[in-house]
Amino acid sequence: MSLYLTGPTTGRAHAYVVPGLLVLAGAVVVWWMVLPGNSCASAPTVGSCVSWLLLIAAVRSLRNVPRRRIGAVIMAGSLLLGLAAISGPPRTSNDSARYAWDGMVQKAGISPYAYVPADDTLAAHRPAWLFRPGATGPDGKTVCPADLFGTESMATSGYPSGDPLCAAINRPHVPTIYPPGAEIYFFAVRAAVPDTAGYLPFQLGGLLISAAVTLMLLRILSTANGPLHLAAAWAWSPLVLLEAVNNAHLDVLGAALVLVSGLLLVKDQPLRSGTAFGAAVATKLIPVIAAPALLFRRPVAFIAAAAGTFAALYVPYVLAAGTAVFGFLPGYLREEGYGQAGGARFGLAQLISAGPWPMMLSAAALAAVAVGVWRTTDAANIWSRQTTMIGLTLLIVSPGYPWYALVLLPFIVLSRRWEYVAVIVALDALYMVPTVPPYSEAANQGVLLAAALAVAAGAWLRRRCRYTHGGTPS
Repeated sequence: MSLYLTGPTTGRAHAYVVPGLLVLAGAVVVWWMVLPGNSCASAPTVGSCVSWLLLIAAVRSLRNVPRRRIGAVIMAGSLLLGLAAISGPPRTSNDSARYAWDGMVQKAGISPYAYVPADDTLAAHRPAWLFRPGATGPDGKTVCPADLFGTESMATSGYPSGDPLCAAINRPHVPTIYPPGAEIYFFAVRAAVPDTAGYLPFQLGGLLISAAVTLMLLRILSTANGPLHLAAAWAWSPLVLLEAVNNAHLDVLGAALVLVSGLLLVKDQPLRSGTAFGAAVATKLIPVIAAPALLFRRPVAFIAAAAGTFAALYVPYVLAAGTAVFGFLPGYLREEGYGQAGGARFGLAQLISAGPWPMMLSAAALAAVAVGVWRTTDAANIWSRQTTMIGLTLLIVSPGYPWYALVLLPFIVLSRRWEYVAVIVALDALYMVPTVPPYSEAANQGVLLAAALAVAAGAWLRRRCRYTHGGTPS
């Protein structure tokens, strides 16, 4: 009996038990975080911390799985975790409600830039899971139940009627912010389902795209004879499960396209690489920060393909909407504190200066990083340089939205520069920390400083290790 229990078959089975149990525990935590009606206000924060710890343990446990089976185990685990993530409506963001509305409007043959969601012109297109009649409170303002749509509801009024209206869409009185690449994605997803379908279509879309990124990571790591189990750091991470799948943020599509662009460039296909990159920028704009690490091979061809794709995606919407294609983007940038002195962003620069200087210092720092990355990137270090470029940009600009880091995580996995996970944690903390001035400002700057120190410490340790072993730091 004892010989059987300790034989090779049992040993192989044991290699799958530990990852399986850890993934199951992670799925339970994710399910708890997205559970509708969860009365624990700290569920996302506590659950995210526990999920990160489980992720570390699970990725390490995969080292005992035979290499030929790791891909299947990772994909099976991501499916289980993904099902847990889509078991409830978006937990911390209702951005996908706007995605759905833009897609449904286009399906009706109307430009998403033509009307704001509260416009009564589109009243016939409002599904009950996005809009409900509101009640008028004693003070004359619209009153809505907090969880009317399974997510936070917005008390507003129809335009121009002024009738009380409850919406699942944030900022229902402003036009869409999303560029044409995103709008094509919104239309594609909603064209395949009835308007009564709720949040699930985009959650499934996020799950499929994140799975595609996992497969690309496995392929890249396999080609480089790297450790395949590291792909689980993307596939099983709470960032992907919450922001790409449960909250269904569009940024996962941008991340996938940037990764495709880098992969094609390594294969010496700059035209196709530029096409993928142009599509990424036309989808969310933020992927443009990856450009400096993509200019090392036939940059003219790459830029021409990227610019041509970007323009081609914009042309139909410009013809239909004119300058309205910019939507709420200028207003959003002002609202978020960009483009003005003393804004809430550029937190690191605000540690050393005030007034208009933080914005100027941040711009100078970004330019220096971009030039340094551009001059030193090649096919051998592209993933490391992408990590540096994207990670430092997010630190310097400090957007405060964790889903922006979806474009960073794949490159952390490929470069193994794990210190940049501190950037992801910092953006998550900025989003979760209560905004109670002046304490919130000091807390935000402290979080960014801690992340910057972690990145610097990681770079120093890596450099020292390479020198110790006679290598040359990249």
